Amino acid sequence: MKNNEELVKKIKQNYEKHETTKIDELKLLDKKVKTPAIAFAYIYGIVGSLVLGTGMCLAMKVFANLMPLGIVIGILGIAMVSTTYLIYKKILKSRKSKYANKVLELSDEILNK
Repeated sequence: MKNNEELVKKIKQNYEKHETTKIDELKLLDKKVKTPAIAFAYIYGIVGSLVLGTGMCLAMKVFANLMPLGIVIGILGIAMVSTTYLIYKKILKSRKSKYANKVLELSDEILNK
């Protein structure tokens, strides 16, 4: 019976409105800055790897005699995979500069309390 009461209390807490604190807002802003850059890096990196793999398959004559096309596709895949980190850093830098004032302002409020 006691376990049921504890379970009900936990479920109830999930549905009650919680006041967001300054730290919660700061975490949310940090996540808002980093998430688009991380999502891009994963998607672009995976697509680049798949393009590279397709180029390798064609270059090794796995599917057909398309070696020159496979080399070109493979080089494109290598370029994509190689530039993923650079583009990620550029997106992250852009997002940081966009939200820097809000993050610093909120951080100062938290630290000065």
